Amino acid sequence: MKVTMFKKRKKEIGLAPGTLVHVGQKLVEKTKITVMDYSAKRYIEKEVKSFEECFRYRDTSSITWINIDGVHEADIIRKVGDHFKIHPLIQEDIMNTTQRAKVEDFGHFVYLVVRMTRPERKNGEEMFEQISLVLGKNFVISFQEDIGDTLDPVRDRIRKGKGRLRQQGADYLTYALLDSIVDSYFLTLERQGEEIEALEEDLLTKPDQQIVHRIHRLKREMIFMRKAVWPLREVISGLERMEVSLIKPSTAIFLKDVYDHTIQVIDTVETYRDMLSGMLDIYLSSVSNRMNEVMKVLTIISTIFIPLTFLAGVYGMNFKFMPETEWRWGYFFVLGIMLVAAGLMVRVFRRKKWL
Repeated sequence: MKVTMFKKRKKEIGLAPGTLVHVGQKLVEKTKITVMDYSAKRYIEKEVKSFEECFRYRDTSSITWINIDGVHEADIIRKVGDHFKIHPLIQEDIMNTTQRAKVEDFGHFVYLVVRMTRPERKNGEEMFEQISLVLGKNFVISFQEDIGDTLDPVRDRIRKGKGRLRQQGADYLTYALLDSIVDSYFLTLERQGEEIEALEEDLLTKPDQQIVHRIHRLKREMIFMRKAVWPLREVISGLERMEVSLIKPSTAIFLKDVYDHTIQVIDTVETYRDMLSGMLDIYLSSVSNRMNEVMKVLTIISTIFIPLTFLAGVYGMNFKFMPETEWRWGYFFVLGIMLVAAGLMVRVFRRKKWL
């Protein structure tokens, strides 16, 4: 299946605002809901069969992370929104997987939408998916398009109780999720950087048509990456600037670190884009040079044969009174002249370094 940059939107055109319609590909058959509820001394992790089992976690003193894989079932999104008092327009945005990264503060909750790299490739290409985060007083709800993500380091920290994650609130959990998403970009860029290095070597040693396909694929991935990371910078910066009551000043300091990492990712993406553009120019130049070399050889061969053709044409005429036609050694004499003419031209070409 070919990965496309644009997703169909025709189903929601003309509908009333807040209408829950899934926009994007259905990547999972059944929605999967997992819950991690924790405090400094304990944690619970389980998969629930229905969202009603999550209702009791809204008003607990512990911190709860509810992860929902699959955003195509409108009933589940509606139940989440009604119970946690999420605005209908936000529910609509959650089901629309073509959203640009953004952050919105509604007082009792903060909504963030960003793009996350997939841990695995598909058809040799890097994959991206939309993840929506709803930050409440003591809970975080994440909505993903597919099962599997790059958030396992956060889960491991919660399970093992290492670091300050279990001692902090839901805002710190949101920071940890954003930090894990940004860190996954570095892993993706590392893979792409290794591929670009290998591509440079192949470009210099054996440029062929396959090189062009690899360059265009990597340029396409850079477009996806740039589309994901540039708006993320605005999201992190917005969280820093906005006076969000749900985010403590102590957590805002860590968000600055995520912002710095985002800038590093953007710089790397721009560098790789310039390198790929230069590599495409190098390939086109090398192909042009190879064509010029071929034309040069053919031109030299044609030039050498011009006087030989002239001599063969002169003595190929069927006039009766040509003196050399009756001469016993005429044939060998003309062949000798041809060889001498060809030898002199080759010597001149070599002296001028055309050969």
